Amino acid sequence: MTWLASNIRRYAAFSDTPTGGNPAGVVLDAATLDDAQMQDIAAQVGYSETAFLTGPITQDTVIPVRYFAPEGEVDFCGHATIATAVALGDVAGYGAYQLATRVGIVRITADRDATGATGTLESPPLDCFPLQVAHLDALLQALGWSEADLDPEYPPAIGFGGNKHPILVSRDPQRLRTLDYNFDALQALCREHQWITVQLITSTGPGTWQARDPFPWGGVVEDPATGAAAAAFAGYLAFLERIIPGDSFVIHQGVDMGRPSTLEVTLHSHTAAVSGHATPIPAS
Repeated sequence: MTWLASNIRRYAAFSDTPTGGNPAGVVLDAATLDDAQMQDIAAQVGYSETAFLTGPITQDTVIPVRYFAPEGEVDFCGHATIATAVALGDVAGYGAYQLATRVGIVRITADRDATGATGTLESPPLDCFPLQVAHLDALLQALGWSEADLDPEYPPAIGFGGNKHPILVSRDPQRLRTLDYNFDALQALCREHQWITVQLITSTGPGTWQARDPFPWGGVVEDPATGAAAAAFAGYLAFLERIIPGDSFVIHQGVDMGRPSTLEVTLHSHTAAVSGHATPIPAS
């Protein structure tokens, strides 16, 4: 843990306090680490994801980055990208950067507002796919849900904003508060279909939503904030013609976990901008 203590940065992403948001690790100097070392570090850190920057840090070149959950590497991670943006702002200066991820170039911006440091990412190109009936049935069974729990105005689908996320919109906010699922069954299903998190979400008013995101794929029961899923949800809403480019909305997540998070999302023509604060987590 000596290397970790001196090289890992820890942030609460999508929160302006260290006790909210989704904790993320950021390693800015990971060029000498191999896959096994990065995986071991991510497992020891124990956060949903840790980001590893494996190339020189400049605003003029593309910076390669990799994301590891405790139980595997993921192609893209939104909350760790927000944390990375703020870490780069702290170390290299505020402004725009580009990250080379496994799903392409992701543009990020480090900034500050009256509350603290902020990060913004522009997602990979958005998409939306049908959710097969058999897969929906298996998903509902693993969650302990039924079709009666779903809002008929928002059909289940697979959203994509860097990763694939099944999207289930609940008709009743109370359904999210009682989330209790079969971890092993949902983990097997997510790994079979490469669903990184499951976006369970409900409307709380015009332009506002509340979400819970199980993350058994990565060995984590639940994410307090999921930036990639927020982008995927923008693609889903665009597919349903519920929003158009330029429209914005807010997702509140992590409330029922005691780690409230705020994700601000704006739809672009083919991508989404996802923004939020990130706050350093003090060393314990």
